[in-house]
Formats: sequence, structure tokens, C-alpha cells
Amino acid sequence: MLNFLKKQWYIVFAPIVLAGLLYFSWWWMFAVVLIPGLYILFWFVQFYGVTMMPDSQMMFDKYMFEIDSRQILVKLNAKQGMQIAWDKITGAVQTKDAYMLMLSKAQFFYLPYKIFNTDTEMRFLESILKRKELLK
Repeated sequence: MLNFLKKQWYIVFAPIVLAGLLYFSWWWMFAVVLIPGLYILFWFVQFYGVTMMPDSQMMFDKYMFEIDSRQILVKLNAKQGMQIAWDKITGAVQTKDAYMLMLSKAQFFYLPYKIFNTDTEMRFLESILKRKELLK
């Protein structure tokens, strides 16, 4: 949710600027608080609600990842899996304990450092992300 808010920070400030340019009244100030608040509440309900749905439980399963320069192979087991091309990934964020690969506003892969066996694997992923200009 925080990553989403960082990308859409202007939604909160746009009503404030608009209210400053238009006629000042208490109704406008009420709208300045209400509109961004409702927007943030809407997305919070979306993110929270998806975790409670039984159809979304697959997001919390453990997967195996095979990462190379062509694609990411996500495997549920040795026979079931799917591939994700690098062009489907819109961005990447490196935090203090994980990589987050963004697929859309609300879809991402969270890859904690503990899934990597060696530092070489982490550096390999980081070099791919930088080469694809996903990690800045």
C-alpha cells in the first residue's frame, strides 16, 4: 500500500491546489479532506479485501523461482508453473530485506533475500534488473 501511495502522491495534493485556486469556503475545505481520504480508503479496502478472499490464497503459497535473462519461471512444484517475461515487469524496488518486482498497481512479487542461496544469485538478479532498467 505504501508503494502505491508513493507512486500516486499527487492525488492527495491535487484537491488542495484546486481549492487554493478556487473560491474559499468551508465546503471546499471539507471536499479537500474528503476526496483524497475516500480515494485512499478505496485502495486500502481493495488491498485488504483481496487478502481475505479464498480465491486469493494462492498469493500466499510458496513458490520456486528460476531467474534468467529471458524470463522468470515461477513454479508451484516440478510440473506446475508459469513464465513471466521481463517486459511484463513494470518496475523493481530494493528494500533492506527484499526485492519487490511490480507487475501492475496491485500485483507484485516479493522476493526476500533469504530465498537466495548465495550472494552471487542476489548480484545476478540485481544485474539483470539494472540491465533491464527496472532498478535504479
